[in-house]
Amino acid sequence: MEPEAVVETARRLAEALKPGDLDQTLSRITAAAVEVLPEVDFCSITILHADGSLDTSSPTDEKLWKLDQAQYQFREGPCYEAATTTVHVISPDLANDERFPQYAAVAVRDGIRAHAGLRLFDGPKGRAALNLYSETLGAFSDLASLGALFAHQSAVAIGYAYEIRELQEAVKTRGLIGQAVGIVMERYKLNDQRAFAFLARLSQHGNIKLRRVAEQLVATVPQPTDDR
Repeated sequence: MEPEAVVETARRLAEALKPGDLDQTLSRITAAAVEVLPEVDFCSITILHADGSLDTSSPTDEKLWKLDQAQYQFREGPCYEAATTTVHVISPDLANDERFPQYAAVAVRDGIRAHAGLRLFDGPKGRAALNLYSETLGAFSDLASLGALFAHQSAVAIGYAYEIRELQEAVKTRGLIGQAVGIVMERYKLNDQRAFAFLARLSQHGNIKLRRVAEQLVATVPQPTDDR
């Protein structure tokens, strides 16, 4: 692809991937892939969790649920490999790709002729790969530089979304624990430090996260009802 085209694609991608929460960001990435990348007809994201399980996120077409699931079941296919072993996997002629015989039979029946998997990120909690599907035989033969650019910018957007989500979770957790401390203070006539220590002991003895202890305690308090 010509350098000018790559620059234009980068500009359009930056416009598409506006800041948002994690779900919004993943959906914008798959939608942008179909809009911006040449020969891409459908797109999804495969997430490999820390426990080894695989999930599909933000598919642009309903049939991708089945196609991605087939790869997880057979343990073969571009998106499976991009999420688990190889950074980038491209199959311009899926029907004749000897690497993926079982998956290819399923995909070709659904009109998919070419498929590419691009690793988006590696993290302590898992990995993610971008799945690009095309109905055009021979697609993605010129994907290398453009695909790497797209994956890089997408990873930056996902990283930002994760930071926002973790910040929101931290604020939510802090408020929840504060509620629980207040309940313990009132119920057992303790000061705030001793009330927090009481919750911490429950967490340690029960091997339960402090947030979960707080949730359980707050749930025991009757909520006010509106009798109007």
